[in-house]
Amino acid sequence: MIFNSLEYALFLPLIFALYWFVVNKRVTWQNILLLFASLFFYGSWDWRFLFLLSFSTFLGYFTGIRIEKAGTPKWKKFWFWLSIVLNVGFLAIFKYYNFFVQSFADLFNSMGMNLDASSITLNIILPVGISFYTFHVLSYVIDIYLDRIKSEKSIVDFGLFVAYFPLLVAGPIERATHLLPQLKKERSLSFNNAVDGMRQILWGLFKKVVVADGCAEYANLIFDGSADYSGSMLFVGALFFTFQIYCDFSGYSDIALGTSRLFGIELLRNFAFPYFSRDIAEFWRRWHISLTTWFRDYIYIPLGGSRGGTWMKVRNTFIIFLVSGFWHGANWTFIIWGALNAIYFLPLLLTNSNRNNLETVAQGKIFPTIRELVGMIVTFLMAVFGWIFFRATDLNHALTYIGKMFSEDLFKKPAIPSLAYVPIVFVLFFLVVEWFGREKKYALEDFAPSWWFPFRWLFYSFLIAAIVVLSGVEQQFIYFQF
Repeated sequence: MIFNSLEYALFLPLIFALYWFVVNKRVTWQNILLLFASLFFYGSWDWRFLFLLSFSTFLGYFTGIRIEKAGTPKWKKFWFWLSIVLNVGFLAIFKYYNFFVQSFADLFNSMGMNLDASSITLNIILPVGISFYTFHVLSYVIDIYLDRIKSEKSIVDFGLFVAYFPLLVAGPIERATHLLPQLKKERSLSFNNAVDGMRQILWGLFKKVVVADGCAEYANLIFDGSADYSGSMLFVGALFFTFQIYCDFSGYSDIALGTSRLFGIELLRNFAFPYFSRDIAEFWRRWHISLTTWFRDYIYIPLGGSRGGTWMKVRNTFIIFLVSGFWHGANWTFIIWGALNAIYFLPLLLTNSNRNNLETVAQGKIFPTIRELVGMIVTFLMAVFGWIFFRATDLNHALTYIGKMFSEDLFKKPAIPSLAYVPIVFVLFFLVVEWFGREKKYALEDFAPSWWFPFRWLFYSFLIAAIVVLSGVEQQFIYFQF
């Protein structure tokens, strides 16, 4: 079941009605309902995934209590590392085992040794969302170990924290300090909050179904047949993927946050208009915020952050970006993508310029300054180049794609198919809406609500019509594979 499916369109209103009109004002029963709804939602992918989710949940619940109650530092450390090793171990087996086996086999084969990796690889399916809910449990256990929070005694509340269906398969990556207190307090239906949640869901669906899926058709066509296209068309393909991945992932996050607001629960913000960033440091403060801050708080700062000398700053920067790349997938392309972003980031860090752009670009103004515009264009093009590694099937594909893109016909007029102008027009429309809504939590938060009633509903109707008319075969969200 995915957010842009008919099944979800039936599932969500049903759970909403039961939540507010059957178990209303009984927090425990509301949480039980949401927990069972979350397990059903996740099990609809593959019921076998529930075993790993349940194991991770019970492991985090049990070891969290044991860490808090440990009588000595020795036992506290024992339960802590048991939880970390088992959680990371399962993630490594399902997501990275075959990658390491194949990489070692390739290394030995390059030295003339004949090693058949197929005989020792595992034929297993990567459970949807495993990277996300594993990080939920890891942050919870780490916070208990560091005495930041107390262990959760209610298995229902903790299970819901791990498996809450709006964020289960693609985030945002929640913190126990933020979500668990909300699950324990009484919640009441707010009409304004629910309407705003529906508005955010609508914008998320528009970004996913209309923009992302529209761009995906041509991004896939160009990347999969890159040998047949000119340099200028390969650049167009990279642009299509650049908007596809942003609208796909931020669209999911908008739907997740909007859905959760229907139940009176606020999730962490995951995107803050990253393509309007003026440097790469600002980009990473605005892109996949929940993951970026997770790595900052649980890896970068414990390693020393930016407090040490130049070597420590460089080392920690590369570690955090390489880990971020590897988190996304078991492929050298993701590792190179992470390393490339570390290289982008280093000049800002070493010149203490990485926190120059903390406010929203052109705040309170309609247009940016020339300097801001140049900064946005350069940062955007850096992101476009990096996304080529992210989208390519393997490292050879990425390098071949880049080599052919930077050929003599890069600046020739691209032969864009006439039908491809449909997603291009919607990309331009999307950029206008996002630009005027960039100072809010999401683009439509204050873009349309203040309009005259007929204009407001005409705008909403346009979005709905575009979603209905342009929706084709249900397309999974890109980040489901991570």
